Amino acid sequence: MHSEEVYSIMDNSKNTSLIKSEAKRIGFDYCGISKAEFLEEEAPRLENWLNKNMHGEMSYMQNYFDKRLSPQLLVPGAKSVISLLLNYFPSEKQKDETAPKISKYAYGTDYHFVIKEKLNQLLNFIKENIGDVDGRVFVDSAPVMDKVWAKKSGLGWIGKNSNLINKQSGSFFFIAELIVDLDLEYDTEIKDYCGTCTKCIDACPTDAIVEPYVVDGSKCISYFTIELKEAIPDEVKGKFNDWMFGCDICQDVCPWNSFSKPHNEKMFNPNSELLEMTKSDWQELTQETFNRIFKNSAVKRTKFSGLKRNIDFTK
Repeated sequence: MHSEEVYSIMDNSKNTSLIKSEAKRIGFDYCGISKAEFLEEEAPRLENWLNKNMHGEMSYMQNYFDKRLSPQLLVPGAKSVISLLLNYFPSEKQKDETAPKISKYAYGTDYHFVIKEKLNQLLNFIKENIGDVDGRVFVDSAPVMDKVWAKKSGLGWIGKNSNLINKQSGSFFFIAELIVDLDLEYDTEIKDYCGTCTKCIDACPTDAIVEPYVVDGSKCISYFTIELKEAIPDEVKGKFNDWMFGCDICQDVCPWNSFSKPHNEKMFNPNSELLEMTKSDWQELTQETFNRIFKNSAVKRTKFSGLKRNIDFTK
């Protein structure tokens, strides 16, 4: 081995350690790194899923097919994908168990704002401490297959409910990436620990998990309550288990989530009014209360009219 190669390996190792320790300092729970390469295995899988129309009206899933599979189309000369996990499991839940429910990820400030700021901090740190590195930050609003990259980075395996599951902490995480034109040390994938368990499949009230590891997005309660802009079809009436925004059923029943611990990110703490609202409070929801409770929340995606539609549908 030439001395340049030895120095290069040493640099990669040093830079990797620097990035991982800074990611932890900024507040990310896990950081894993994989080689930026074409996602050969995912190409036919994604194509098949789209051809079966499992994306429903989420037309954005069809866009940028090539970019989803090739990081070099997003960052020219991309060499590494840095995957990061940020826990959002709350310490408290909605008090009234009969009230319409909101998915735990939407309790606090919209995660896009919180995570993007942390990612930009990490990218600036890399540029200041490592050198002239070109890179981009991604928080699920761009054509990046975040669960696949997190899996390739050794942060977990993709469960039968198609969520990334981390062996130490379960699946209540946001996933984000930095794609950079910098060689680093790469982590290795871990094995699948789902075994023969089918709790998520058995618990889904709309049968959205059509087979292990395949979720028909157009049948998911999250799709109906967030993505679908028109009337919710009558055939799923009575199947929502009171979910009015998103759904956590397949995560709540997952045995690996018995390891979930409350997050440390104050921005994800819910508005106390949200937790206190009763079933009748939600049914009498006004535009003014909606604006106040969900000021910086991901729930704003549905708008007041969408949330009212969902509340009426769960009655």
